[in-house]
Amino acid sequence: MNSWSSRKIKKSNEQIDAKYVVFYATYMTINELKRLPFFVLILFSNLLCFSQSIEGIVTDDLGVPVPYATIYIKNRPELRTVTSDKGNYTLFIEVGSYDVVVKYLGFETLEQFVVVRQGSNKIDFQLKPADNELNEIEIKVKRTNPGHEIIKKVIERKDIINPEQYSYSVDVYLKAAEKRAISEKRSKQEIEEELDKITDPFEREEKEKELRYATTDNLNLVEVEMERHFQPPNNVKEIRNAYVRKGKDDRLYYTTTTKSNFNFFANILYVDDLNESPVTSPISWAGILSYKYKLVRQYVEGGVKYHKIEIAARNSATSTLTGYLIIQDSAWMVKELSFRMEKGDLLKFDYFEIDQLFENRGDTLCVLKQQNMRYGVSFNKDVTEASTSVAYDNYVFGKEYGKKFFSNEVAVTTQDAYDKDSAFWESNRRIQLTEEERELLRKQDSIHAVLNKKEYLDSVDKEFNRVTFWKVVWFGIDQRNRAKKIQWSVSSLAGMIEPIYIAGPRISPNFDYFKKWENEKYIDTYGKVSVGVLNGDIKGTARVRYLYDPFRQSAVFLRFRHDFDLIRQQDAISQIFLRDNFIESTKLVGGHYTELLNGLYLDAEVEFNERRSVDGYKFITLLDSAINNTAPPVFKTYQALLLRLIVEYTPGQKYMREPKRKVILGSKWPTFYIGYEKGIPGFLGSDVDHDYIDLGVRQSFKIGTLGTTNYHVKTGKFLNARILKDPDYKYHRRSDPLWFSNPLYSYQGLDTSLPTMDFYLETHIVHHFNGALLNKIPFMKKTRIKSVVGGGYLYVPEHNYQYWEFFAGLERDFKLFKRRLRIGLYGVYSDANFSPPTGQFKISFSLLDERDMKYNF
Repeated sequence: MNSWSSRKIKKSNEQIDAKYVVFYATYMTINELKRLPFFVLILFSNLLCFSQSIEGIVTDDLGVPVPYATIYIKNRPELRTVTSDKGNYTLFIEVGSYDVVVKYLGFETLEQFVVVRQGSNKIDFQLKPADNELNEIEIKVKRTNPGHEIIKKVIERKDIINPEQYSYSVDVYLKAAEKRAISEKRSKQEIEEELDKITDPFEREEKEKELRYATTDNLNLVEVEMERHFQPPNNVKEIRNAYVRKGKDDRLYYTTTTKSNFNFFANILYVDDLNESPVTSPISWAGILSYKYKLVRQYVEGGVKYHKIEIAARNSATSTLTGYLIIQDSAWMVKELSFRMEKGDLLKFDYFEIDQLFENRGDTLCVLKQQNMRYGVSFNKDVTEASTSVAYDNYVFGKEYGKKFFSNEVAVTTQDAYDKDSAFWESNRRIQLTEEERELLRKQDSIHAVLNKKEYLDSVDKEFNRVTFWKVVWFGIDQRNRAKKIQWSVSSLAGMIEPIYIAGPRISPNFDYFKKWENEKYIDTYGKVSVGVLNGDIKGTARVRYLYDPFRQSAVFLRFRHDFDLIRQQDAISQIFLRDNFIESTKLVGGHYTELLNGLYLDAEVEFNERRSVDGYKFITLLDSAINNTAPPVFKTYQALLLRLIVEYTPGQKYMREPKRKVILGSKWPTFYIGYEKGIPGFLGSDVDHDYIDLGVRQSFKIGTLGTTNYHVKTGKFLNARILKDPDYKYHRRSDPLWFSNPLYSYQGLDTSLPTMDFYLETHIVHHFNGALLNKIPFMKKTRIKSVVGGGYLYVPEHNYQYWEFFAGLERDFKLFKRRLRIGLYGVYSDANFSPPTGQFKISFSLLDERDMKYNF
């Protein structure tokens, strides 16, 4: 028995059989009994490690239990067991993910991926008879459409082979590169148009370098190394360990995994930053109705048979993909797929292609190892070809996360991630750069080094600060201190002239000052003095804004303005410039804007305003008869002290954390808001006394593949209107002739600006079909014309007024100066209880906002 006493009891994954412990304990010597406490301790430790297990039954294809089948862990043969005479088994094992192998003579060896959690895990296995020709015979018999039948087998198993049924972590390397072929240099006007979009002068300078000194063949590159964490059904978090950007990234796609998820095992893919409408997956029962499947090739690789299935759209209205899948025979798992999307529903690109490569673990899991995307767009002679490649390594399935690990913060990038040097990327880059990319980067790095030398920057600043005749006359005078990040400017002589203005032309010199700190805080000021040509009156404006928290975009501001003002700020274009809408005001406004909590914003301001009549001013009357102009209102000068508060909340607002800023991604929930305005009487001689409150909700959401719906519902009421002046009234905006104003905030058939004192109800809804309707008509998808419908309802009880409208229209996107312009033509039918029904046609123009990839409605 000394041989037993010298046996080492290891803390390994060995199975401990209690009957052997009893057998050996019977023959223990006295010396061995002294070691019993140590033995019990080790035994207890092993039993504690294996307090969880997998258990179940092994059956054949007819459901008959398979006795004495061998079950073991792949690459861990010591972790094994055998089924009982009734096919039952129990295997003690640590928490984790494993490939389980089940063998029995006369049956195919089964290899299945399993995730073991704490406690008992019920997992059954089913073995297939060892007849490899059975499935091939089934395919050959169904000659009508074998590709269709193969895909159905995959769909039947997709909930099993889909890796996103499990939580997991994975190491990700992402490389996005854009090669731009520019046949000729950009014009000065094109460069200025892009620069005008940037308010920060130092960011503007960096942008100008990129635009003016770009080589003929230019490369833009983003590389990211991250940990990606996932938990079903859709919790995602990126922890970015390294990030580098060379050049611009505005035309690079999929530089983060948090916005879109190309999981084709899902029924529908929502890729809102790429495509206007959701994409039906070919690996779904909805896809069976949307796509045609054709078996084009069968081949054997490594002793495994594969099928290549081509897919094409049955109806372009409901399916947008073409391409192929490669399916493993018998296991019916996806080895590879390649799909293409053509322009039409694509928001930004002319085409988009995606390839995915999978590692098949056993018979039960398709693990994404790499995906490659190719996309491009052309604007006249400016052609962009871009690609994004993503590599996935070191999956850990079945990972357990704390309750607070996943939140609305879906990505984190630290400053350390930006500080990684080229040596880091050379040693950690999992997808190597092409020789062409390396050569272009070398050229760009050389240019960048030259453009950032102190001698060069000093020469640039010297030229920038030099005062010339043309700067004084036409361009304006600018001065910069690069070391202190200060810049100020004075308008040119030409810039002082305002030829069209209320009460005639004006001479308006202006000045601005900008100061930025290393922590991204900044102060921005502006001042203008204005002298009227007709009346000799002096007006002016001054403002200062201080951004004190860049992450929350928190800022305070102070604004002074002595100028003409409007009574009805949102009136129709045909009415807003009539003189009965003009007053003169001198006001001082102080305010604060901040994000209190994620998604919860506060906008507060206090305004002191002295309002005067413009009666007595000289006006240009040349067009008075043509526009039926009117006389300005006459009233006694008065003061108004106003407090305004707006609180806005979007639940579940997703965002990405950068070192000094917060990138908002949006939310699936509506945005709720409430506003309050108080006219404060008495203090500082204020002559107003009113309280007004309004609240509303707005949202945009997709209805499967049927399109996108937007709605806005609003109500409001004066709680107190003891002293209410005309500019403080709340109006429902009069409609514009011909122009289709934003239907989420206005109506198309109101014939008057309707003031309201009491409760009202305002509702708007718009639905874009995104091709789901018109694409059913042959050849309509090629025209890229989309359909839209909507309507609105207004109820104002104090006037016993009800108004409703319905509209339908056609819209099409066009390329315009490297932007997307949407032009729409609409037919509107409206009716009200105090006016006859009317019908009219209207037109609208809208530019795509490339920050959130949305139009204004």
